[in-house]
Amino acid sequence: MDVTEKIKQQITSHSIVLYMKGTPQFPQCGFSGKSVQMLKACGAQFESVDVLADPEIREGIKRFSNWPTVPQLYVRGEFIGGCDIMTELYQKGELQRIVSGNTVK
Repeated sequence: MDVTEKIKQQITSHSIVLYMKGTPQFPQCGFSGKSVQMLKACGAQFESVDVLADPEIREGIKRFSNWPTVPQLYVRGEFIGGCDIMTELYQKGELQRIVSGNTVK
């Protein structure tokens, strides 16, 4: 399975996926740690993928989303953004709705 197929499988097999450096228990960068904190504050149950453990995923996710940095959040197969976008959404109360499935359009 190529990296694109692997990523597609990951984001469709789980409602919420955070591609991050490290794990939720031991984040390896501040942005990943902050992203985990926001998701936990929202009460989100999420799957994480440690990009440091798999260089192919680390580079592949950047191409897949056309987003140059990690962490990256996917909810129900849709790319939401990185830590900066997550922070903005969280401060507006929108991240909570997105992860709970109650998005407002």
